Order: sequence, then structure tokens, then C-alpha cells
Amino acid sequence: MSLWSPLLRPELSELTAYVPAEPSGIRSHLDANEAPPHPSGRIREIVARAVERTALERYPDARARALKAAIADRTGARPEELLVGTGSDELIAILLTALAKPRERAAQAVVLMPTPTFVMYRVSSRAHGIKPVEVPLDASWDLDAGGMKRAIEMMRPNVVFVASPNNPTGNRVSDARLVELLEAAGDALVVVDEAYIDYGGESLRGWRSRFPNLGILRTLSKVGLAALRVGWFDADEALVREVDKVRQPYNVSATSQAAAAAVLTEGWAEVQEQVKAVVKERERVADALRSAGGFKLTPSQANFLWVRTELPAADVYGGLVAAGILVRSFHAAGGRMAHQLRVTIGAPADNDRLLEVLTKTVTAR
Repeated sequence: MSLWSPLLRPELSELTAYVPAEPSGIRSHLDANEAPPHPSGRIREIVARAVERTALERYPDARARALKAAIADRTGARPEELLVGTGSDELIAILLTALAKPRERAAQAVVLMPTPTFVMYRVSSRAHGIKPVEVPLDASWDLDAGGMKRAIEMMRPNVVFVASPNNPTGNRVSDARLVELLEAAGDALVVVDEAYIDYGGESLRGWRSRFPNLGILRTLSKVGLAALRVGWFDADEALVREVDKVRQPYNVSATSQAAAAAVLTEGWAEVQEQVKAVVKERERVADALRSAGGFKLTPSQANFLWVRTELPAADVYGGLVAAGILVRSFHAAGGRMAHQLRVTIGAPADNDRLLEVLTKTVTAR
């Protein structure tokens, strides 16, 4: 028992700090769902000009007015419906800080989510003393609407998280199943995390007029701007006003606010061209893996592929690391995850190197 044990949340004993894998000798980082560098230098120029104009001696705009205006123009939201944060991670934590009141006769609040999905829903819930409840995705990695509805009835969650497209599986949740979930959720907030929506079709924010309990999470991290750490939450104005009370002052830096607003207003065409290029590469890599044999792929609407390997994923992962390529393996979870890899779509040269090593892995069996 450490000196600090009497002071620490007991839930922390179940958690580990988030530290990305960093094996030595890696040349191709295809593990974090980062976009490849923008081929045009224009995005970097836009960011540099915006940062150069920023008064470094001043605190950031606490209300992020210019950034919210740029997001509103791009998405159709009103600034009053937006909360901005340091990526989706901070926004998840803010929501769970504000929405942590236990239901009547319950010892603690509950957050509901499918599994597998973005790990920070569970981690942030535990860190806030909230009970996470997970419902496995079905055999095709889609939402188990029946299971989610039963969990809502039994557990009475405060918040339901659904990533669509989902991380790590890459597929969008079926619209019909999501409608079922929203209709069953009652007064629970349903957060649809659209971190990868730029690669996967139209946002569902238009559903908000039909479902007042729907909130949308977005981020710039997956479209080549991960360094800025800018995300936003789009929801009912009254909810945003209350949740904003627990946000830390000046939570998004002035340089990130300025750079993100500039890209949204001046450089979005270049961002979308890069998105199209990644989607094209995604389909090329997917076709090559299917042709190689030994791999099964879930149709992806994100900037990565969810790959089932005939060989144990741990062995394939190890072979890739030895070749200087880093992907994400989920073998440690066991069960059906023991053969699953998540492969980010990188620059064409990185993708070619990946395909070469994976093809050799298959033919060497």
C-alpha cells in the first residue's frame, strides 16, 4: 500500500496511463489513425500565418468565438450549440464531469457504450467514478440494438457513447439501429462520436432536430491536424450552457484556436482533397489485402482498416514491427480480437511497404 492509497480513487488501480507503443526502428507509423502529411504546403502556410498573428502575451479567447463561428459556418450549427475542447478526449471528460449525478437509488452514475470501441469512453468513466457498461457489437461489428436497449432499461445510463464510424472496426453504425437506440434512450444523452466522419459520408447532426437527446462529437485530429488538438461538441443549447460550467478556463490554446479557424475558413478544400486521396488509398490497400488471401476485412468508412488475420495477430504484429512498421494489434483482448489488427492508411510508400510485408507473411506460411 502506497503513501497515497488513502487519497486515490480505487478505480485507478484498474487503469494504466495512456502511453503509445514506441518500438525502436519504426519507419512507418500506421497505428494512431493519423492522416499522412498534406501534399500541398498551403495548409502549413495557413497555420503559420494564423499563429504569427496570434498575440502570445494574451490568454486565449475563453469563449473561442472565432473558432466557433468557423465551425458553425462549416457544419450548420449555431455557435451557442458548440463547446470546443482539446480534442475529443477533453470533451468526453467534460461531459462526464457534468453528467455524473447518480440516478435515484443508484450508487453511481452509469455510462453505456458498445465494445470494442474508443477506449477513452471507458477510461474517462472510471476516472470520474462512473460505472461503464459495455455491450458487445454483433458478429458483423454493428451495434447490437437489442442488447443496448436492454442495458438502457436495466442500467438507466446518464450517457450513451456510440462512435460512427467506429474505432477500431471502421464501419458506420446502421442508421436504423441508431434510431432504435435514440428512441429507447429516454432522457439519457446519446453522444455520436464522428471523429472519422470526413472519411465516411454525411454527418448525423441534422438528426438533432428530431432527437433532442442527441449530441455530436467532431475533431480535426483525423484529417491531418492532430497537432492542433481541436475538437467540438454540438448539442442542445441548454445542455451546452450547463456543461460549459465545468470546462477549464482557456482550455484551447490561442494558437490552436487561430490555426483551426483559419484552416476551416481558408484551407478546407485542401483538407477535403487529402481526405479523397486517403479514401482512394484505403480502397487500394483493402483490395490488395483481399487478393493476397489470409485476411478478412470489415468494410471501412474511416481512415484505417479492421483486418482479421488467419495467423495470430500477435505474430503478424511482431513481423511488422521487425520490418519497421507499427500497427495496432488487439490480440491481448483475446477471444475474437486475437486475430484482429487495425491498420492506419498512410502515405502510399508506407502502404506499399505494409503490403509487401503482409504478402510475404501470407506466402511464408
